[in-house]
Order: sequence, then C-alpha cells, then structure tokens
Amino acid sequence: METAGDVLAALARRYAFGDLEALIAQGTLIEQSGPITQGGPIAQGGPITQGAPAADGRSTAVAALCAFGQRVLDLDAEDFGMPEAVGEVPRDLLDRARASRMPQTPRERPRGALASLRPAYSLLLEVIAIRWYRRDMAALVAAVHIASEYLPMLAWEPVLGHAGDPALIAASVSGEGSRFGVPVEPGTARMCDHTRPERSACERTLRVAREPGPGWRAYLDRQHSQVASALGDCAARCRTPCTVMTRLDDLVRADLVERCRLAADFTDGALVKLRHAAPVGHGFGVPSPEEVQTAWTRARRSLSHHPLGKKALADADDSYPLRGLPALFSAVAAADLRPDTLLHAVTERITSSLA
Repeated sequence: METAGDVLAALARRYAFGDLEALIAQGTLIEQSGPITQGGPIAQGGPITQGAPAADGRSTAVAALCAFGQRVLDLDAEDFGMPEAVGEVPRDLLDRARASRMPQTPRERPRGALASLRPAYSLLLEVIAIRWYRRDMAALVAAVHIASEYLPMLAWEPVLGHAGDPALIAASVSGEGSRFGVPVEPGTARMCDHTRPERSACERTLRVAREPGPGWRAYLDRQHSQVASALGDCAARCRTPCTVMTRLDDLVRADLVERCRLAADFTDGALVKLRHAAPVGHGFGVPSPEEVQTAWTRARRSLSHHPLGKKALADADDSYPLRGLPALFSAVAAADLRPDTLLHAVTERITSSLA
C-alpha cells in the first residue's frame, strides 16, 4: 500500500468502519495520490500527513457511511436508519436496514422486525460471516446467541402472519381456553409450562401496544425475547396444550412443532453454549476459531438427529464459514434465508467514494 487511499480502502474492505470513521474525524481522508510518510500509521502509529485534504462534503459522506456500517455490524437494531442519517446515507441502504429495525414507538411505521424476522436473520448471517472473517469470535458468539433467542419467533412467523407484533398478536393467542399471559393459580389441574418471567412477558405483550414510548422500549429490551421463548415452549415443550396450539389446523400444528423443536435443539446446542465462556457471558475467555468450529460440528451432529435438521444439514452445500447454518435457519423459518449483502454494499459505497 503506497497511498493513504489504499490504507483507507483496505480498512473498508475489512469492515473496520469504526477505525475508518475515527481516521476521517482526525482529518485523514486525503486524495489517493498522497503518499504515506515513514512516520505514518503503519510504521509508527502516527497520522497520515502527506497529500491535500479531501473536500468536506466527501469526508462527511464517507463518515456517515462508516457510522451507519458500524451500527449495522454491531446489530444496534433500534438505531437502524435513524432520521438524522437521512440525506447522508443513501436511501436504499437505509431502507434495507430498516427492514431489521425494532420500532421504537407502538405505532411506528414500517414495523421492521416486528413485521418479519427474515430480513434480520439474513443480516445476522452476513454479520456472523464477517465476524468470522475478522476473527472477532466474541462478537460472533454474541450474534449466534441473539439468533437463538428469537429463533422460536422465526418459526411462528408463518403461523402468526407477523413476527410477534404486540399490536397484532392477541388475535392468535387470546380467547377462551388460552393460558397465554393468564396468571395460573397454584394447585389447578392444568398448569401452564411457561416460567414466571415468560408468563409476565406474555401478559405484557398483550397490552404494551397501548403504553407510551418508554414502556414500549423497556418491553422490547427486556421481555420480547421472553415472548419468543414462551411461544417456542407452547409448540415444542408444553405438556398440556391450550387453545394457543389446539386452535391450529393439524398439519399446520405438526409442522410448527417440528420447526420449534429444531429451534430449541439449536438453542440447547454446543455453539450457543459458547456464550457462557465469552465476555458476553459469565466468564472472561474468548473461544478461538477452532473452538467455534468444533462446537458447531458437535451441534450439527446433534441437530442431525432431528428429522428436519437432518434434511436441512444434509442438503447444505455452501461456502458459509459455519457450514449449514443458513440451511438450518431456513428450515426453522420455512423460507429460503441467505446471508444479506447490506454491509458489503456499504463497503462498496465507501471504496467508491474514496476513489
């Protein structure tokens, strides 16, 4: 690399959006023809000093793309496509990100990840692949853990017609004979298998759409994943099904049960359990790439005992770092899910601007 532009483009291609934005903020965005001095960043950690500064407009545009890319890579879903980015980040990129955004008010439109989790899982697959490429194993394990938490909701989406939107879910889970979100009296003959936190979250999801913004956001932060878990338990683990399940057509119910059981097996598998050995869990260790692959191999072996998992993983023939993961998510979703290209598109826009 001979010019500052080469260094900046290399950072963009490595999805190092935060580092690139920091360099731009220091006035490092210069014409590509400017050579790097001996005291430059590669040699001694010093600033890139030669060359004429780029126009402020270009610096601002690239910095905005970097901030946007880092936000998406960090899976900061509540801030995807924030209004202040409009005009600085291309509209098509913002719209793609908004498909995975969690609405921050009860009536926000579009509904993003509450309308469908499929775009979010495609983005998760892209982020997991990038974290592998960058050897960011702690972040990779965190992304896998997020995927596991909402996987039951992904399975329920074809049945509900949405991804557990609190504004719409009551029609599918309430009514006579339902124990969804209903307090269970001790000693009753037919107990609900939901845990106390799950019951509390289910009760909250039936009314939170009428609450003000702070209550809505607190629900999303603390309880929406519990609702996903509860729905998964309804299909995969409940010993005494209520009308949440019995109202479903037999074929629909059987298919849902199998997909939720596969989601539960993934959540209980070796790959997700790595979280407890990483900084995002309860310890201070970070798994190596070899440990991640070993855990995924063990998880694949276990998931292959499930008929649906066996078929999905047997048919998987891809170059994805964790081979078969897109096929597994697709089987749970009953839809073809492939890694997104949103972050790759951000990198292309940045490198094009730098050139």
